[in-house]
Amino acid sequence: MARLTGWWTRRSNPEKVELYTRWTYHGLACVAVFIGGMPALAVNREVGPVGGWLFLTVLVHIVLVAVLSSRALSWQLGRRERPGRLAAVIAVLTSAGCLAVLALQRWLPGADLQMTMYVAGGLVSWGVGALALCTVRVRHILGLTVVAVAGPAASAVLLGLPLTSTVAFTFTIAFGTVVFATTSGFSGWLLRAVWELDAAHRLQARLAVAEERLRFARDLHDVMGRNLSVIALKSELAVQLARRGAADRAVAEMGEVQRIARESQREVREVVRGYREADLHTELDGARGVLQAAGIRCRIDLRDAAELPAAAQSALAWVVREATTNVLRHSDARHCHVTVTAEPGDRAGAEARAGVVGRAGAEGRAGAESRAGVAGRAEPGDRAGAEGRAGAESRAGVAGRAHGEGRACGEGREVSGGPVAGSGLAADTMADGGQVVLVIENDGARATGTGGSGLAGLRERLAVLGGVLDAGPVGDDGRFRVTARVPLDGAELRPAAGAPAGKGL
Repeated sequence: MARLTGWWTRRSNPEKVELYTRWTYHGLACVAVFIGGMPALAVNREVGPVGGWLFLTVLVHIVLVAVLSSRALSWQLGRRERPGRLAAVIAVLTSAGCLAVLALQRWLPGADLQMTMYVAGGLVSWGVGALALCTVRVRHILGLTVVAVAGPAASAVLLGLPLTSTVAFTFTIAFGTVVFATTSGFSGWLLRAVWELDAAHRLQARLAVAEERLRFARDLHDVMGRNLSVIALKSELAVQLARRGAADRAVAEMGEVQRIARESQREVREVVRGYREADLHTELDGARGVLQAAGIRCRIDLRDAAELPAAAQSALAWVVREATTNVLRHSDARHCHVTVTAEPGDRAGAEARAGVVGRAGAEGRAGAESRAGVAGRAEPGDRAGAEGRAGAESRAGVAGRAHGEGRACGEGREVSGGPVAGSGLAADTMADGGQVVLVIENDGARATGTGGSGLAGLRERLAVLGGVLDAGPVGDDGRFRVTARVPLDGAELRPAAGAPAGKGL
């Protein structure tokens, strides 16, 4: 199925609209053969060779108008100059054909009125439709319509046609002219608007990239500018101290300069590698603003994610930033849905397998019972979280949280995010502490030949935290989904996002 529809689905939205518009005019050319050409053949049976020449004129007119329509559409998009000469030829041929039909009806009474009406109406309306594409001003289209209707009506009166015939010709020509002029004018405007929106979309993507570069430049300036200033001041102070004979103080100052230089190297590496902490709240708000500016409806949902670890927030913020850039650059999206969900771990399973899940209160009480453990009593300030009788099985330990001065830990694992002396596996961490899941899904994804390095860099960034990243198309309707999973290991928590970011649009 993809092979049959690939010629259409691989095109961008502006290309689809342009292709539809062009083939609409090609189809109308075929319709014009039946509306104007077939009646001309019918007239040929009644008036002889004159009808044959009329049929030939109609065919030439249809072909030239189709060519003019195609070139006028290209002119509307700024790809070529206005086809003024061809438009003038069409105007002359349309006027001459209409006058010929009116004269035929006047001096050859055998000509059928209805057939000649169809021929005249097809010539004028089809010609006016192409001429309307050669202008972008509404008043010019209105003027063209008035002339196209008033001209044949006045010619019919001057040729002395009966009132019935004049009214019939005028009504037929007026109806076709108004329909084709309006449709053509709107088609040209719509095509220009779609391409202009696409250009704005691409410009927005480039501005997003430029803004990211400016942000990087600001970060680098903040790091190096401050530190270099301090280095310069302390170096000058060391020189002055050395000149005054205070060698010890000068050495101390130069040691400080050395420390600041090393710190600057570390911070610069963090900036270059992108390891500086990003804020999830800021990135969600920024992504929504950028997508809305590009005409993409963005909905952001936070589900049970009021607080997240700082490291997880930073990693997910980079995912939001990269995914937003990809939506702008590599899709024709109209909708984008961002979901942040904190999924609880398998705590019930951990209790059933072994353990004592305790919580140390302000007075140091820790306690829950299990198949193997007996609740102990923890004193304030006790890092073990359970003593003596508060033992547990070797695989489970005691999982507690200190509310006073103490910290509860199990298997040597600190709740505050310290080192894990037990399993130390990301899978175990997810099972015990849960995970946060970020899902970004958009429609209108375009097929790309090669992938960039952005997603690969995100996978490396998440891998440091034990997380994973999945990205790829969903179904056959052009949807693309990025899913990031980061384990929650009980690190220091902070709000994930403010209220504005939690409301969908």
